[in-house]
Amino acid sequence: MSSILSKYIPDKAVLMVQYLIEQNNFSLKIVNQRETKHGDFRKMPDGSFQITINNNLNKYQFLLTLVHEIAHHITHQKFGRVQPHGKEWKKVFQHLMLPFLKPDIFKYEMLPHLAKYLKNPKASTDSDANLALALKDFKPSDGKIFIFELSIGQAFLFKNITYKRGPKRRTRFECLNTSNGKLYLFNQNAEVEIIKE
Repeated sequence: MSSILSKYIPDKAVLMVQYLIEQNNFSLKIVNQRETKHGDFRKMPDGSFQITINNNLNKYQFLLTLVHEIAHHITHQKFGRVQPHGKEWKKVFQHLMLPFLKPDIFKYEMLPHLAKYLKNPKASTDSDANLALALKDFKPSDGKIFIFELSIGQAFLFKNITYKRGPKRRTRFECLNTSNGKLYLFNQNAEVEIIKE
């Protein structure tokens, strides 16, 4: 298991994660990218438990997502059915994450963003734009840029659909779908492709 884990999480986190997996009875499955989530936890029809994590996450995103899902499992074991991201889960998640908040696991620049997020963790790390950017190492995927880097009116591609960036509304950008004329809201750290003029 440790050789598989070291492909997906920082080396210094492998033993701690292996311990969490051994102490909590679930199977870990690494799956192809899903657009709507990084990972999930579920009870299977045979009564066993499974955690799935997307295979396209970098080591920091993978580790945080895995601990997030392990927290769901432990919360389920301790409290039964409760709010998925309620106070019980938050406490368990905070407790599990503490040993990982070290500069030999997460890069030093990521730690303040992680600490702030963990004061009141949300369902998705993507809801905290600063943390999401830090976890991506402040670099978008190859051939893409972050939407906040575009100027107003600039055209871009997202899932093979052309949009034009509009103004920022609190935490998201208003963008016009050029084929149907509708406005959509994009997270400020959405990764998009520039359309070359």
